[in-house]
Amino acid sequence: MVNQVEISSFDLRYESYRMKCQGAEKALVLSILQKGICYPLQGVDTKGARILLDGFKRLRCAKKLGLNMVPYSSMGQDEAHGIIELIRISNAKSLSILEQARLVDELKTVHKMSVSEIAALIDKSKGWVGMRLGMIAQMSACVIDKIFSGQFPAYAYMYSLRPFIRMNGVNQAEIDEFVSSVSGNHLSIRDIELLAYGYFRGSNDFRHQIKNGNLSWALNQLRQPVTGTIDCTQLERGLLRDLEITQKYMIRVSYKSKDKRLKNNSFFAQANLLAGGILRQIDTFSKTVKDLYDRSGQT
Repeated sequence: MVNQVEISSFDLRYESYRMKCQGAEKALVLSILQKGICYPLQGVDTKGARILLDGFKRLRCAKKLGLNMVPYSSMGQDEAHGIIELIRISNAKSLSILEQARLVDELKTVHKMSVSEIAALIDKSKGWVGMRLGMIAQMSACVIDKIFSGQFPAYAYMYSLRPFIRMNGVNQAEIDEFVSSVSGNHLSIRDIELLAYGYFRGSNDFRHQIKNGNLSWALNQLRQPVTGTIDCTQLERGLLRDLEITQKYMIRVSYKSKDKRLKNNSFFAQANLLAGGILRQIDTFSKTVKDLYDRSGQT
């Protein structure tokens, strides 16, 4: 049942569990101006509070427009049950994997549910639950805050920074420093990838420049062709660049290929052909790289 309720009546304790996106909210403000709020906000009505679980963007937009009342639908009186229902319908609600992870972690740490209980209640496997718990356990409070406040893109963390970190053994303090240094600058995914490479693999001076906010200078340096030493030939510089690109995309493919959202039959048909072509070359490629490694290590 949908009721009109006062905005001031909501308990917003879960607002930080949902990601902010300024672009999406600007579009939503225009939509509400034209059509009103089409879908009711959702939450649970406990004895002590009306806890909002879904609809934070709509709520913020309503506040910007000076609205006092919004449509609201209750998901019951039990907080944990409301979280479970929200996760169950997450495909329809477009709940991101990190938002799912935070809510699953809430069920485990605050509501003391086991992995088996959570999996059974949301109709998912224990592996699905465990993967999200592991993901959120690897993130510091600093990184969580920057991502969920919209200052650092979740995609950049998931598909660029996280696999890079796992491959290179970067510690949490360094991750926090990097994320804090580049957050809030509206950088593209590609620019964040470049800066991460320079920050974690470059010199101390280069890292110092990024920490001090000299991001434009750092990006200009990273976008220049790989030159190595002055006596490198054009062929040698080209191969160094090819090796750099190969390393980056090996990391990305290794991580993305495990994503459970890969379901489209057309994708699998094309991926099978491409993966087959790679496998036919993998032994030769592996031997070539090993030979180059041994040869270059002797100099």
